[in-house]
Amino acid sequence: MSDHLLSLITFLPLLGVVLIVFGARGDDKRAGKVAGHIAFWTSLATFALSLTILQHFDPTNTGFQLMERLAWIPSYNITYIKGVDGISVWFVLISTFLTPICILSAIGGVKKRVKEFMIALLVLETMMVGVFTTLDFVLFYVFFEGILIPMFLIIGVWGGEKRTYAAYKFFLYTFLGSVLMLVAIFAMVMHLGTTDMTAMMGGKFPKDMTTWLWLAFFISFAVKTPMWPFHTWLPYAHVEAPTAGSVILAGVLLKMGGYGFIRIAIQMLPEASAHFAPLVNGLSLIAIVYTSLVALAQTDMKKLIAYSSVAHMGFVTLGIFSLNQQGMDGAMLVMLSHTFVSGALFLCVGVVYDRLHTREIARYGGMATNMPKYALVFMVFMLASVGLPGTSGFVGEFLSLQGAYLANSWYAFIAATGMVLGAAYMLWLYRRLFYGTLDKDDVKAMPDLNVREYAMFVPLLALVLWIGIYPTTFRAVFAPTVEKILADFHSEAHEGTHG
Repeated sequence: MSDHLLSLITFLPLLGVVLIVFGARGDDKRAGKVAGHIAFWTSLATFALSLTILQHFDPTNTGFQLMERLAWIPSYNITYIKGVDGISVWFVLISTFLTPICILSAIGGVKKRVKEFMIALLVLETMMVGVFTTLDFVLFYVFFEGILIPMFLIIGVWGGEKRTYAAYKFFLYTFLGSVLMLVAIFAMVMHLGTTDMTAMMGGKFPKDMTTWLWLAFFISFAVKTPMWPFHTWLPYAHVEAPTAGSVILAGVLLKMGGYGFIRIAIQMLPEASAHFAPLVNGLSLIAIVYTSLVALAQTDMKKLIAYSSVAHMGFVTLGIFSLNQQGMDGAMLVMLSHTFVSGALFLCVGVVYDRLHTREIARYGGMATNMPKYALVFMVFMLASVGLPGTSGFVGEFLSLQGAYLANSWYAFIAATGMVLGAAYMLWLYRRLFYGTLDKDDVKAMPDLNVREYAMFVPLLALVLWIGIYPTTFRAVFAPTVEKILADFHSEAHEGTHG
């Protein structure tokens, strides 16, 4: 089975789609219920199967493992290639881990066209896993772009009042960025005569061409991350998306930008990455400070958490382009932490939105009195977002700051102010929601967490504390690969400078 393990994990959700199409019949309510059960058990089976990657994966082997090769379009030298290394393993696992949780949230939160919503989520899962396991550039682009379709529908059909505007803004931003990537991929394939991404990693490109290639990929991944000033689509997409859409968007889709920077910019275009590192670091610092200040001014819970996502992803790009082991290890841990923490915070918003149907912070207050368990869960994730020691948020941000300091001490100083601002807006949010007088009758009537909501939060709580207390479990998988990537990077960048 290990010979085709990655393909099985990638396409197993589509089996769930087929079962829903032919098995979820009857009126909307009954079909939606059956579709929810099929989607949940299919996604759970996919997650269980994805865990076997760790069983077959050897962290000391810094090359690609579990490789699959199949001639796809031989006349154009396009091959179906799959494989994972220490960088991509965790991204595959977070994709399969978050999907069942999103389906659980949708079972209670989505009221119309539930069957179609479950199909969209399962198709999205296939596309996400495809991005992180594919090593053929054409296929990578197909999966990368394919994500737009189910996500566009999730926002545009099941979103809030301004869902159409948000969906089109999300689509146009990411699509235009991806068109530049397509042009860059085409140029690289024409130059090297292969679509094999592993061959691209040792490929040589003319210096002028490298600059343009890097800029094209940078814009595409900067939109996806999203970096300032390419971030303006994100708050709208998050606010209008249903809870499950926001969780997937924050938990996995934003990580595709960080993954792309490591896999393509750092590994394939090292000389240009070294040259443009100060630019990326500068934009990252603006993102960390500026979006933290913007978050302080928000009155909508989702918008505040969306802006905090931009700030946290600023630590990711800062860590990656510090171009040292501490920085990149930190970036990987921040991405993992952000997946669980930001996803959980959007789920927390979904809990009260399902009860009161508003995200306005001013409409709440005093909820610690009538929802103490919810208050405790929210507090843990809020403190993890702030970066409290013992939670997942601390380890990654500490290493990112250390990497930034080694690159330039001013980077670390400016980024640290973002952490202070992060503590300010998250504590402000928590105080407004949970303390003060419980004087609104509709807030008083809200019940505490139910069994389904516990099932969503417990795995996330466990992982947030696990990464915070014992990060070596996660770091041991990617650290050797990061070390190898950086050794190759510095060797090729140095050679390019003196060549």
